[in-house]
Amino acid sequence: MEASSASRQAMTNAGLNLIQQALTIYDSDLKLVVANHRFRDMFRLPTPYNTPGADFGATIRYLAEQGEYGDISNIDAFVQTRVDQALAFEPHYLERRMKNGRWISVEGSPLPEGGWVAVYTDITRTKRQEQLLRSRSEELSDQLLQYAEELSATNRQLESTVTALEEAKRQISESEARTRLTAEMMPAHIAHVGPDRYYTYSNRRLSAVMPGRPSNIVGHDIRETLGDQAYHALEPHLATAFEGTPSVVEFTDHMSTRRIRTAFTPDGNNGSERGVYILSMDVTEETQARVALQQTRRREIAAQMTSGLAHDFSNLLTVILGLQSKLQRLNQEAEAGELIDATLAAARRGGTLLDRIADMTGHRAPEIQPTDIRRFLSDIQTLASPTLPQGVTLDIENLIPDIEILVDSGMLQDSLVNLILNARDACNGHGAIHLEARVVKDTWVRFQVCDTGTGFGEEALNRALDPFFTTKGSEGSGLGLAMVYDMTKLAGGEVKLRNTETGGCVTLWLPLRRAHADTPPGLALLVEDNADLRGLIREMLTGMGHSVIEAASVDEAQSLIAELPDISLVLSDISLEGEATGVDLIRSLPTDGVPAFLMTSLPNTHPLYIEGAARAPVLSKPFDAGRLAAFLHPR
Repeated sequence: MEASSASRQAMTNAGLNLIQQALTIYDSDLKLVVANHRFRDMFRLPTPYNTPGADFGATIRYLAEQGEYGDISNIDAFVQTRVDQALAFEPHYLERRMKNGRWISVEGSPLPEGGWVAVYTDITRTKRQEQLLRSRSEELSDQLLQYAEELSATNRQLESTVTALEEAKRQISESEARTRLTAEMMPAHIAHVGPDRYYTYSNRRLSAVMPGRPSNIVGHDIRETLGDQAYHALEPHLATAFEGTPSVVEFTDHMSTRRIRTAFTPDGNNGSERGVYILSMDVTEETQARVALQQTRRREIAAQMTSGLAHDFSNLLTVILGLQSKLQRLNQEAEAGELIDATLAAARRGGTLLDRIADMTGHRAPEIQPTDIRRFLSDIQTLASPTLPQGVTLDIENLIPDIEILVDSGMLQDSLVNLILNARDACNGHGAIHLEARVVKDTWVRFQVCDTGTGFGEEALNRALDPFFTTKGSEGSGLGLAMVYDMTKLAGGEVKLRNTETGGCVTLWLPLRRAHADTPPGLALLVEDNADLRGLIREMLTGMGHSVIEAASVDEAQSLIAELPDISLVLSDISLEGEATGVDLIRSLPTDGVPAFLMTSLPNTHPLYIEGAARAPVLSKPFDAGRLAAFLHPR
């Protein structure tokens, strides 16, 4: 970066030295920023006065002492006057005769951020032509000569004014270009609509935030641009902004399946002239993370509520089992034996129920890993088919491209098998079950299990995902769909229930996270706030052939990622400097971006561990080089 800056400075100086006028630029403290060689030669200045950082007052003093300004009785006062004039930063134009007899014009123009630029032009030839005209044109009246001289001076002043105006125009154009570039680079759609609800301004980010819409929308109606569904979700808030009140809304854009947050701000005009500024952001991944975090908190509350009861209930069941086993060894009548067997079965069922409650409320961290969906669904077919009666068929349709995706295959397998078994029960011994897997809008992985059974009743549609709700009577625990819901929410997904013309249908929506093929060692970003540990892990990475850059916080890491496109791997601790965590860093990365991994010393029951594990592979500390290599580059 420094070499590039020095090269640009050298090229700028070379260009300034080619012009025929002397030029200086002083900053707001009257320190020299730039001066070309023409300035040095015109005033025969020693090097210290032509070097960046030279003081304006010192330069004026040197020129005054050399007689450049004629006889001056009080040099200190003269220098102070010139400095005060310069500090006023007022545009000016003047002509004066130098000590060597040559004439120069001086044009000064202030800079927008303080300081000024001055251009010195040798006008000796022009002055001589004026004198020659005076001496050879005796027939001209003195008034005509005076007019000619005034016209010449006025023209030079106009040239100075035009130069200043052109410079101001250039600066305004550059400022506008920077503002537009900034707006285009923001990961949000920024727009303005007039009172007629037509776009008067827009950056070109609408299609990125809400896929399926055009980018060039200035002059278009907002309703036609967004579509009826999105417009109806936004219209009440847009109307509120037109009335003068800011508003913010989140909605799901059905065309792109993305979650969008939109802010409306009145533009400051009044009444019928008022327009509205619109800022729209894609918060799909933020919403997924929020859902996962909410589910984690629900699990914590459920665990706190049930742990005490489960402990006591477990003790009670142990006592019952012990007493019934003792009774079973005694000589009893056949009827008593049947009652004892029934009691034992009920107690064991209670124990199984406790285990399932523990599975649902306990802190189970996801274990996401690259998964071949084709092979995964083949395993589902193998597992589920033997559980189906002869009259029920299972058809699995895989519409996902031949790619690996990051999922917790164990959790997903449990969920799909559970749904297939529920569908089997709904078919009552005869029917068909269809499992379909597909990628939707390059954002979601959708698994859909539909059957030709009885479908969901109205109460089941509203309550089937609640723990302990069941339509199977005493044979159902009411925890199957609740566990599916729990595991899906933990991964940042969603569960939807509906009825079709032929039966019931359950859909799982999971965030699409593409797996990255194992790449050769490259540039690794190591994010760790402990300096000693960072050094040890750096040695492990370099031992694998990686080159390493380091950061201690999320802000530092995000800056490096933005500046260095060659980063091929991110390894981050969960706990870092500042409020942001490694989970926040992973969440900010695009799902199809650079491979990202987490490491931590937190227990796998910690909420941050659970949330992080739903987004990236997690390596528990402590570890050695062998474990790290196997973690980052599994074979």
